[in-house]
Amino acid sequence: MLKRLNLEHILFLDIETVPQHANYNDLDDTTKALWEGKTKYQRKDDFTPEEFYDRAGIWAEFGTIVCISVGYFKMQGDLRKFRVTTFHGEEETLLKEFKTLLQTHFNKTQHVLCAHNGKEFDFPYIARRMIIHGIDLPFKLNLFGKKPWEVPHLDTLELWKFGDYKTFTSLKLMAHVLGIPSPKDDIDGSEVRDVFYEENDIDRIITYCEKDTITVAQIILRLRNEDLLIDDEILSV
Repeated sequence: MLKRLNLEHILFLDIETVPQHANYNDLDDTTKALWEGKTKYQRKDDFTPEEFYDRAGIWAEFGTIVCISVGYFKMQGDLRKFRVTTFHGEEETLLKEFKTLLQTHFNKTQHVLCAHNGKEFDFPYIARRMIIHGIDLPFKLNLFGKKPWEVPHLDTLELWKFGDYKTFTSLKLMAHVLGIPSPKDDIDGSEVRDVFYEENDIDRIITYCEKDTITVAQIILRLRNEDLLIDDEILSV
């Protein structure tokens, strides 16, 4: 089934998120109370709500998207190119730009979105943040009324499970076992908050995000038993 999917019909993506505020004390009292309640069972007695706040980026209600990297194949006979680009800047603006892409170049029925753990994280996170900003959901993210087989989402984590739902396999681990160069050669997700707020280095985050997007595409190629992309086939636009 995966072999029959046209690579040019897949939009690969990854997002990077951080807490909405640099520090816990920037929150108002209502938000602090809601944060405490939301994270009660994750924190247990190991962390106070303030100590746990650096992880707020993983919840769409308390986090914000700082970049969305996308990649797509362009085939010219036997030649293939993989183009990758990133939307970044003010969150509402980058979400609108991403929506425009979905409504223009990836708006056909056969087009699908692909991410690692995308069904649990990237796709719902983007949708929730769009709603928070009052942005109408594009067709590819609006799942209301769709049957499971009508959802235009592909998830490399789900594909790797082969029906086994007892475990989680990270992108780094999956890349390693499949012989794909690791995308985590600089920072990892736990460091994005500090790079954004302390170092103010969005370019470093973009590079990290684009490497993850490329790795997701490489995983799809391996699952299809096809040759991996080489550097000359990858273009940043």
